[in-house]
Amino acid sequence: MSYDFTSAHDGSDQPRGALPRVGLLGTGPWARRTHAPALAAHTGSAFAGVWGRRPEAAAELAAEYGVKVYEDPDALFADCDAVAFALPPDVQAPLAVRAAAAGCHLLLDKPVATDVDQARAVADAAARHQVASIVFLTLRFAQPTARWVEEQAARDGWFTAGAHWLGAVFPPDGAPSAYADSPWRKEKGGLWDVGPHALSVLIPVLGDVVRISATRGPGDVVQLALRHTSGAASTATLSLSAPTAAAGVGLELRGTAGVHGLPDWSDVPGAYGRALDALLTSARTGVPDPRDAAFGARLTEILAEAEAQAGPAER
Repeated sequence: MSYDFTSAHDGSDQPRGALPRVGLLGTGPWARRTHAPALAAHTGSAFAGVWGRRPEAAAELAAEYGVKVYEDPDALFADCDAVAFALPPDVQAPLAVRAAAAGCHLLLDKPVATDVDQARAVADAAARHQVASIVFLTLRFAQPTARWVEEQAARDGWFTAGAHWLGAVFPPDGAPSAYADSPWRKEKGGLWDVGPHALSVLIPVLGDVVRISATRGPGDVVQLALRHTSGAASTATLSLSAPTAAAGVGLELRGTAGVHGLPDWSDVPGAYGRALDALLTSARTGVPDPRDAAFGARLTEILAEAEAQAGPAER
């Protein structure tokens, strides 16, 4: 179902013909550094307000951008056409179900949830209430990586692929990053935090995953060996605890078209704006985006199976 942005969302004082209103849930480093600046800068929507689990942090962030602070997420849903999430995955999922029921389109963070049933519930709610959804997967919206993925997906004959995403969020040889103060990242590690990024490139190019083998390495390292519907095989090495000098991201495809490597990218704020563009386009046209909540639920299914095979991380 397409959505008419010329009529106000029930419960708001938005004038007819105004830009769609987007609310933000979350106040952590990711919300402050990426979500809020991108929402404020977006010319195709209006940044409506902020809700957070820490009221004082929500008030501070809202004041910085001159938007409304909400004490109740349901009040934010009532005032908004779409909502952006910057919350831990298993806090995000039940709130996303409530937002969809309130008629809000969903700009979700990855992973949608770390529980398969919760992730499926988000996808089901979006479909049932006919709202658009997008999962913000950086490589699928940043340039030039998003264009590169489309180009490689249009080619046949892929044989193998190898990916690595080695973050130094919890480095053994230095200070932790600004994103280290995150209980869910500490518990779940690189498999869940950066695994969605690697899979978001491998799957559209090589096809869905039909076979998984997962093993643990040192710390939170997980190594995946995957078989895809195209017949191609891929591997991925994932971690948030790499030594600082060893951190980095890469992905290489090999096949009849030769060897093709993932290009560098750096425009994360711009990528978030393009994710919002994609959400609003899907909402207007009624055409689901391939990076939607259903895709996010599939990623959760794959990661959950990998976690079950790999077992607990070293502590």
